[in-house]
Amino acid sequence: MNSINEKEKKLYSALTKLKNINLKNPDIKKNLENLNNQKNQLKIEKQELEAKCNSLEDDYKSLSKKLEEIQNKEKIEQRKQLEFSEKIDELNQETDSLLNEIDKWQT
Repeated sequence: MNSINEKEKKLYSALTKLKNINLKNPDIKKNLENLNNQKNQLKIEKQELEAKCNSLEDDYKSLSKKLEEIQNKEKIEQRKQLEFSEKIDELNQETDSLLNEIDKWQT
């Protein structure tokens, strides 16, 4: 409870100081203008960074999609190679079988 009272006192003190600020002081006015300019510049930089971030996210999605397509094509190619190898094995077995039959007929 004590900390809440202390925070409340500090808040009232800060509000009182803010009310007593003389905005006609040229230094304060100049500082406020500088702060406002910096704020505007930071807003512009933030917008630029957000645009770049969005662009990078789009690029990432596009590249991820292309990578997935390439990986799918690679899987299909590997499957085709495996099927081709199996067909070659089958043909080799048939050839061996035929050669054995020819040998039987020749003897």
